Amino acid sequence: MEEKIIAIYCLCDDLLKAMNHYEDRQQKMTDAEVMTTALVAMLLFAGNFERSRAMLKVSHYIPKMLSTSRYNRRLHCIKELFLTLFNLLGQTWKQLNSESIYIIDSFPIAVCDNYRISRAKIYRSEQYRGYIPSKRRYFYGLRIHLMVTKDCKPVEFFLAPGCLADVDGLKIFNFDLPEGSIVYGDKAYNDYGVEDSLMESSQIQLLPMRKKNSKRALPDYVAFIQHHYRKMIETAGSMIEKMLPKSIHAVTAKGFELKVVLFIGTVFITV
Repeated sequence: MEEKIIAIYCLCDDLLKAMNHYEDRQQKMTDAEVMTTALVAMLLFAGNFERSRAMLKVSHYIPKMLSTSRYNRRLHCIKELFLTLFNLLGQTWKQLNSESIYIIDSFPIAVCDNYRISRAKIYRSEQYRGYIPSKRRYFYGLRIHLMVTKDCKPVEFFLAPGCLADVDGLKIFNFDLPEGSIVYGDKAYNDYGVEDSLMESSQIQLLPMRKKNSKRALPDYVAFIQHHYRKMIETAGSMIEKMLPKSIHAVTAKGFELKVVLFIGTVFITV
């Protein structure tokens, strides 16, 4: 545990120094310490900031710990730094991915079950009602749209309302990948227009699994490779599910989304 805490702090501190990040000298806690406290909460305490604060203070890792309210305000002020950190880690995994093979998929993050939607307080819109075909059930919340390397290293992700279909989420991915990259996906990502656009503009080959009535059928050996790589992103999805607690405690939608981002970001750091 000690090695993980030190490694997380060093990573955050080195990032801020490399960015020439400005901090007020009157701050009792540095931004690196604020980031470390949040990431340790995700990694060791199922997202409980209070337990993370208490442990880091009592163990003298961060003796000048802020109060709960002040810490939460500081945390929300620096949320963009987390996205920068995760983006840099994603760029690192891309550089190490010599074969340039990637897989995309989405996973549901439920705020509540379908029958409790009327009592939901964080979200109150029909756009957050989604459907999980594999489980034949509805959920209410968000979807994580994720891109990983063939070795399960996450390189890109974003959150979207639960109703957003995978084929629509396909248009939100940045696809900031090297030329000649191959991106695999399931049948929900069939969009010939996006495929042609990626090939013409960036020489990126999008190869989702084909439906039976597809006009662009693929050879059997390609289908075999697709099924093989599908297992990789399922492994990444299971890693995220293990990190997530049964229920994420949050009062506001911004707080809920921040915790989800931090949970996913912890996977970026620990893989």
